[in-house]
Amino acid sequence: MSSKRVLEVLLCVIVVVACSSVKSEAHLQVGFYDSRCADAESIVKQEVAKAFNDDKGFAAALLRMHFHDCFIRGCDGSVLIDSTSDNVAEKDSPANNPSLRGFDIIDNAKTRLESLCAGVVSCADVLAFAARDSIVITGGIGYKVPAGRGDGSISLASDTANLAPPTFNLEQLTAVFAAKGFTQEEMIILSGSHTIGRSHCTAFSNRLYNFSLTTPQDPSLDPAYAATLKQLCPPGNDPDLVVPMDPSSPATLDAGGYYGAILKSRGLFTSDQTLNSTVDSANIVKQNNACPQQWKNKFAAAMVKMGKLDVITGAARDVRLNCRVVN
Repeated sequence: MSSKRVLEVLLCVIVVVACSSVKSEAHLQVGFYDSRCADAESIVKQEVAKAFNDDKGFAAALLRMHFHDCFIRGCDGSVLIDSTSDNVAEKDSPANNPSLRGFDIIDNAKTRLESLCAGVVSCADVLAFAARDSIVITGGIGYKVPAGRGDGSISLASDTANLAPPTFNLEQLTAVFAAKGFTQEEMIILSGSHTIGRSHCTAFSNRLYNFSLTTPQDPSLDPAYAATLKQLCPPGNDPDLVVPMDPSSPATLDAGGYYGAILKSRGLFTSDQTLNSTVDSANIVKQNNACPQQWKNKFAAAMVKMGKLDVITGAARDVRLNCRVVN
């Protein structure tokens, strides 16, 4: 082994040890349902596994759903609420529809939980458990989920304007995450979730055909990869066409597949490739690629942190009996 590689391995080990301990905040509690509904987490895990066996893409869908829930009004399950005649909910905004899916998985778990422990397990916690289980089932690091979240009663499509679109550059992404208390490094770590799942062609077709007035194709995109994408996504913006986010391993949460692609100018979204646009951000990308185990540990820590965003706890905690409907 070369001296350079030895140094990389030692650095990875040092950072893994530093990041391996994840503490939960007092208002959320690991094992919250142990005495309230002991089978809560296992039931959610079973439903995630069942769905994954039918369609491996559901793991990425549930992970993305948790992210889109937490970044809008906090982790309160509001993304699960259906629209009504007088309100367009989050799930029906352009940012979420038709790209978000897997709501039936949450419904199935919730139905089982209500029959076993009526009014006990919140939809927000079901979604947090499902995201963790999706990470584990695709090869990521398992982590304990601090629970006790309450469910929200407000879901507005207009709020999703605060979500970062795939066209954002590094500065814009950093600002969006900083507003939620995340560092640029944590943003880049969480972006690694794009190593699993799929994307609609419409989310990146501008990079292939309409990048600028003078340059139809994004010059930062590897030409060979662009040619492949053009075959899969011909002009016309067919909303039903999808491609894997990480063609090398679309159902495996691995650092090399995502960060390695970025280093080869094969990041699918502008928001992916932009992570390699400055010296500091590129160094983080290289570090994640070189130290996959370190990245998995950091990713788990960042997921726990994200799951604490603006949670409803204590006396204000409410549990929706149906995740799609406000009580």
